[in-house]
Amino acid sequence: MRDRLPLIFIFATITIDAMGIGLIVPVMPDLLQQVQGADLSLAAKWGGVLATSFAVMQFLFSPLLGNLSDRFGRRPVLLVSLAVMAADYMVMALAHSIWLLLIARIVGGITAATSSTATAYLADISAPEQKAARFGLIGAAFGLGFVIGPVIGGLLGELGPRAPFWAAAGIALANLLLGLIALPETLPANKRRRFEWTRANPLGAFRAMSALPGLRQLLGLSFLYEFAYGVYPAVWAYFTQLRFGWEPRTIGPSLAVFGLSMAICQGALIRPILKRLGERYTAMLGFVISTIAMAAMAFVTQSALAFALIPLGALGAVTGPALQGMMSRRAAASQQGELQGAVSSARAIAMILSPLVMTQSFALFTHADTPLFFPGAPFVVAAAVMALCALGLSTMRRAGI
Repeated sequence: MRDRLPLIFIFATITIDAMGIGLIVPVMPDLLQQVQGADLSLAAKWGGVLATSFAVMQFLFSPLLGNLSDRFGRRPVLLVSLAVMAADYMVMALAHSIWLLLIARIVGGITAATSSTATAYLADISAPEQKAARFGLIGAAFGLGFVIGPVIGGLLGELGPRAPFWAAAGIALANLLLGLIALPETLPANKRRRFEWTRANPLGAFRAMSALPGLRQLLGLSFLYEFAYGVYPAVWAYFTQLRFGWEPRTIGPSLAVFGLSMAICQGALIRPILKRLGERYTAMLGFVISTIAMAAMAFVTQSALAFALIPLGALGAVTGPALQGMMSRRAAASQQGELQGAVSSARAIAMILSPLVMTQSFALFTHADTPLFFPGAPFVVAAAVMALCALGLSTMRRAGI
């Protein structure tokens, strides 16, 4: 059992990261309206700003933390970040101005950049043929967090929009304690490499990884995929509140259904799908399914049909671990932290742009003077990008990449 504790810790870390997001999503519209004294349309715009600031920090710091973990080991980077994450949630629970919330989201983005280190840790303890499936476990952990988090957030939201932040802080502290007790270092001293500032930044990391065959194209697809998939966290709470009149107690369970579907998909279905289709065709399957699900969601007008489409949208998440598996095979053991830092930065760029594009398109088609009322506009944008990804992956195959 003790040999499995590190894997449990990594699983718990990703789950708690997702729980922290899921806990606060159902109450963010109410919190922003409370802090700003604004309507839902303006709250959505500020929600996009906060999400973008979070992603900017992930973009800037993911390569730095990934490179630090390649030099000093995974354990210290993970544990320090968990401690700062807990403090950050406490600040958000106490914030009474939009600027303090913005600062807290900036710090939160730095701590969330450790997802690259957690993924590198998993790569350290996995054989090459295990990596794609185990990266699926990361997706399953994220999905599980999205099952638990929104439900708790929706219930705690009935006590007030700040209660979920206190819960998120407590959960992060509990996982920090587990890490202090159970987490060994996985990167031996003889496999560590010298820290270089020229590689510990997004551009340097991209440059180093792009030198490996096929990595540039795969990083591009990863970016576009994350950009499109970002439509769900970016506008779901606003979209469902306006289209269906949902409240936090309904938004929370809807996100839980999405998270449960992701957990089942990436925890149970990903292995047989990978075994039957391989990484490339698994990624293609995810692109096609996501295109269909997002296009359908754009035009849904009934709550029951929206719930029915959630599992289909979550099934598209098989793309993430398949792409990561394809990329991880192209990097050496001493480059896994740097690779995952580059992947996290690509994801962060997507999360910088996606909340802005998605929330602005939502606001554009929902404000009082809009000539065309269409809350589903962000899902049309996302579906178009997913279709472009499917075309890009098919082009790579024909080019022998």
